[in-house]
Amino acid sequence: MWEIIKTSLPQLLAAGFKYTIPLAIISFFFGLIIALVTALIRLSRQRGAFMILKWITSFYVWLFRSTPLLVQLFIVFFGLPYLRIKGVLPHGIKLEPFTAGIITFSLNTGAYASETIRAAISSVPTGQWEAGAAIGMTRLQILWRIILPQALRVALPPLSNSFISLVKDTSLAASITIMEMFAVSQQIAAENYQPLLMYTLVAMVYAAFTTILSYFQGYLERVVDRQVNANNR
Repeated sequence: MWEIIKTSLPQLLAAGFKYTIPLAIISFFFGLIIALVTALIRLSRQRGAFMILKWITSFYVWLFRSTPLLVQLFIVFFGLPYLRIKGVLPHGIKLEPFTAGIITFSLNTGAYASETIRAAISSVPTGQWEAGAAIGMTRLQILWRIILPQALRVALPPLSNSFISLVKDTSLAASITIMEMFAVSQQIAAENYQPLLMYTLVAMVYAAFTTILSYFQGYLERVVDRQVNANNR
């Protein structure tokens, strides 16, 4: 058993640092951008043609929150190649596994995180907007300098939890042939016929990663709290 662990653990860690962590970080980065834009559009008071954009973003959030992540991965990787449009996409949309994973995880993260950001921005008292406008600040300046820093304090814990969950969700990328940690554990288990040991080992590696991330989450929350308290003095 120890010999298997000794030979398998380096392979799992290598897959983690080569695919799992980069996949999670890149997807979360783009997911946050999507989430912020989506949240701001849904919070906007603009009317007219802008309502169409609000409807599209609302539909996007509903769609990705209402369907399983695994199904989304399969649609993007296995389904899009069959989206053939004569004269436009004669061969469908074929994506590399890693690219398909980033697109799917980013869109999924963006849908969930947009609700977190929207709630955080809404939690800031409306008087903050009025106070900024009273001293001549534009709406964009108020948002950037006053609203978002306060919203960050509220949104940070759930967003950090979302990132930790995303790290674990990357195990689903094995289903589209990305050789992240879980896929490597499956491959090794098929060779040594020790599935219980290998799956337990990869579970412990995920637990170690998430424990480290949880520590940094607490550290970031303390830093943000100190910064906000210093600005309020």
